[in-house]
Amino acid sequence: MAALRQVSIGFPRGSFTAVMGPSGSGKSTLLQCASGLDRADSGAVHIAGQDITRFGENELAVLRRDRVGVIFQAFNLVPSLTAWQNVILLTSLARRRADPSRVRELLHRVGLAGREGHRPAQLSGGQQQRVAIARALLGRPEVLFADEPTGALDRRTGHEVLALLREAVDAFGQTVVMVTHDPEAAARADSVLFLTDGRIVDVLDRPSVDQIGMRLGGRR
Repeated sequence: MAALRQVSIGFPRGSFTAVMGPSGSGKSTLLQCASGLDRADSGAVHIAGQDITRFGENELAVLRRDRVGVIFQAFNLVPSLTAWQNVILLTSLARRRADPSRVRELLHRVGLAGREGHRPAQLSGGQQQRVAIARALLGRPEVLFADEPTGALDRRTGHEVLALLREAVDAFGQTVVMVTHDPEAAARADSVLFLTDGRIVDVLDRPSVDQIGMRLGGRR
């Protein structure tokens, strides 16, 4: 069975979209294909007017480095590097110099001013996720993909991370696509996309937590 079938969706610039559905519905596959982390067997994926399914491996690597930001549930920070060094990691690997004022602004925005020299082990889970968010935003990507970004966090910290993603949309005009299983998290988004068996079965605009819960429960 195909992980995704006849999926056709656009994510408007400056919007926040949540993707929901039961386990195995295709949520993570959609994110991986849309972000260039995986290749679709057929169809096309367009980012900023370019069909990335036609890209070679080198072009995809540049895309993921320069035009797409990805936030994972597991943070994916390098333990031996400081918060500052983790934020500029992708830029450093590309042998480019990050703008120090931009890095400082992002760390301040995510609430880590004064923690620049701390390594991941010296930071809480929420602080580590904030480092990951700052890293993803550094290059001003066309779109920011987040895969269960609050799944490993406590409720209060998760709310803070969601507020940061909402601010990225409202203050920076960022486009955010977030996979989540949490109706409260999804209710922060402008629209919620529901998948079942690899197909889009519904899209709700500005739904409440109760409306999302009802839809997940199979009721209209």
